[in-house]
Amino acid sequence: MAVKKPTEELVVLVDENNVMIGTCPKDGVHTNHTPLHRAFSSFLFNQKGEILLQQRSHLKKTWPLMWSNSCCGHPLPEEKTEDAIKRRVLFELGITEIENLHEVLPGFRYKAEREGIIENEICPVWVGYISQDVTPNSTEVEACKWLGWDTFVEEIEQRPGNYSEWAGWEVKEIQKKIKAGELALF
Repeated sequence: MAVKKPTEELVVLVDENNVMIGTCPKDGVHTNHTPLHRAFSSFLFNQKGEILLQQRSHLKKTWPLMWSNSCCGHPLPEEKTEDAIKRRVLFELGITEIENLHEVLPGFRYKAEREGIIENEICPVWVGYISQDVTPNSTEVEACKWLGWDTFVEEIEQRPGNYSEWAGWEVKEIQKKIKAGELALF
């Protein structure tokens, strides 16, 4: 199923309390002075307990060719985060169904810079489970791979430069919750 990209996606600009203060076209929001905006990160697992990782397309303005978590994106104005995740997962990965999609890090916030581009996001982290094959959209995703969670945690700790900064920070926060008995992924 081919999914068309909207002609103009708007990113929701927010204050430090995640209150909407405006919008900006997605194509113009990521610069060397990126304003704080809403986003999401998702970690998708298969029935074997492996996480789906994606290498961002070489065409991406932000973090091209970097490996990252399953899918990231921005909710549109008036769009629920869960709906935004489903929209982007379909567009980027061709996945039509996500089971047990739920938020695990509701207050995650980060700022990162690479090659003169800044990410500045309030970015809740969600987890879900998929059982269908992935069909990556080459304009968004260069490659995909599946790793066991423990292998992924070890790899991101040993080779943090291979992954987006936000993926590394999110994994650390998820691991804290797992170790505290506040979260079980499987």
